[in-house]
Amino acid sequence: MASHNSAANARSRGPIHAVTAGFLGWTLDAFDFFVVVFLVDTLAAQFHVSKANIVFSITATLATRPLGAIVFGLLADRYGRRIPLIANVIFFSVVELLCGFAPNYTVFLVLRTVYGIGMGGEWGVGASLAMEAAPARWRGVLSGILQSGYSIGYLLAAVAARFIEPHFGWRAMFWAGGIPALLAIYIRSSVPESEAWKQHRAPTTKAILLVVRQYWKSAIYLVLMMTLMMFLSHGTQDLYPDFLKSTYGASGRTVAYIAIWYNVGAIVGAIVFGHLSEVLGRRKGMIAALCLSLVTIPAWAFSPPLLLIAAAAFIMQAGVQGAWGVIPAHLNELSPDQTRGLLPGLAYQLGILIAAPVNSIEYALRSRFGYAWALAGFEAANIALLIVVLAFGQERKGRSFLTEALPTNH
Repeated sequence: MASHNSAANARSRGPIHAVTAGFLGWTLDAFDFFVVVFLVDTLAAQFHVSKANIVFSITATLATRPLGAIVFGLLADRYGRRIPLIANVIFFSVVELLCGFAPNYTVFLVLRTVYGIGMGGEWGVGASLAMEAAPARWRGVLSGILQSGYSIGYLLAAVAARFIEPHFGWRAMFWAGGIPALLAIYIRSSVPESEAWKQHRAPTTKAILLVVRQYWKSAIYLVLMMTLMMFLSHGTQDLYPDFLKSTYGASGRTVAYIAIWYNVGAIVGAIVFGHLSEVLGRRKGMIAALCLSLVTIPAWAFSPPLLLIAAAAFIMQAGVQGAWGVIPAHLNELSPDQTRGLLPGLAYQLGILIAAPVNSIEYALRSRFGYAWALAGFEAANIALLIVVLAFGQERKGRSFLTEALPTNH
């Protein structure tokens, strides 16, 4: 009886551990990425290169993420979610740690490019594990919680920029990024394998790829949607700290506090709109969040008082990450059972591959139209197009990932 109760308790806690693992993995992965965003000036001076070179290192990270999605996604569909997720967490943590020892720009650029492979693999595996474990009725809000890990990682990077970098230097920021490797221990000891994967496991890697080919039209739609979503998030976040410094003369300390504040808004938005997607539907929930961001753009880009800028940035990111909060559930629900480890992550990361030049594009537009118009104009057009794409898309809200067991005759 005791062993039966223990097994039952383990099963009941399984979804909690799976969502926690996916959330923490994405939080720590995002922290490792956003560290560079707060060190653009510092790294340019350290390595004796232009700020554009450091911005390019961000682009390089984004560009190699699809490779990670393919490698780790195929492993997750073929061999299960847990072991590939453990390997991924260790991989990106070690590379981030090594970034803190980079002696010059060339080594740093290579490491950030390699880091993109690890970052690209984490989301698809972690999201499939979490969404397959989550009860269907809670999938929307848990999707928001999972995706809010990205904003929390950004927030933690802002905290590190405020407190670690001034006292311990820029290298310590990257050394702190090695801590996520400890998450592998938690995943190994507490997170169960996905029951949905066990039921729908493809017999070979070729079989996985054949399913992707069969659903190629859906795959193309998902890539288009995710490209616009990447333009939305990276286009409003990556250069915003530099925009505040360059345009409004904000100090590094002030920028860190504003970033912390607007990431609180992002976390709130992800959870709120994730929950609303259970009521309104996935697409309508995302469109509502996008409309909130669209009407906030003028204040977000053109309001001189930093206090008003901070308030607008809070609302802006509540809308941006509100739309993103629906993505883990939406992508997993639209993906075939046999490719849920690969296709959501691949669509996600191919989107970022196409959108990888967004920082360089916005930075170039800044020279011609000014920083504020470059950010505002680019994002207004992108949001409008994304709303159209979502309006004509599909959704499968609440679909079951498990095959119901047939009743047994006695």
